[in-house]
Amino acid sequence: MWVFTKNGFVSAVRKNEHPEVLAIRARDRISLEDLAAVAKVEIGKSTTGDYPYRVFVDPKVFADWLAAEAMAIDYDNFKNEVARTRGYGFAGPLSDVWAAMHDVTDAEANNGETHHVDPNG
Repeated sequence: MWVFTKNGFVSAVRKNEHPEVLAIRARDRISLEDLAAVAKVEIGKSTTGDYPYRVFVDPKVFADWLAAEAMAIDYDNFKNEVARTRGYGFAGPLSDVWAAMHDVTDAEANNGETHHVDPNG
């Protein structure tokens, strides 16, 4: 699972050698600092992995951290918020991901009638 927050980018996987915990990896240390603090775990570093930084956490801890991140959303534009919290050096590559994912917009998205939904049910 890839997760982008206003503070970073992490990849969550379950390694065969440690099936009881999740390995949460990042390409920069800052992306893991909040989770590591919540989980009260040390951030490890490997110079040979695709993701140099990692923590190992109980899946429930990770789920609770994700829920807290969702509940803390107080912005109306994610890319602008990331630029504010992490700077343009991080927000620029994030925009590249947004552009790449734009390529998977399905054919129906821009055809036919607009369908509005009521956020209040």
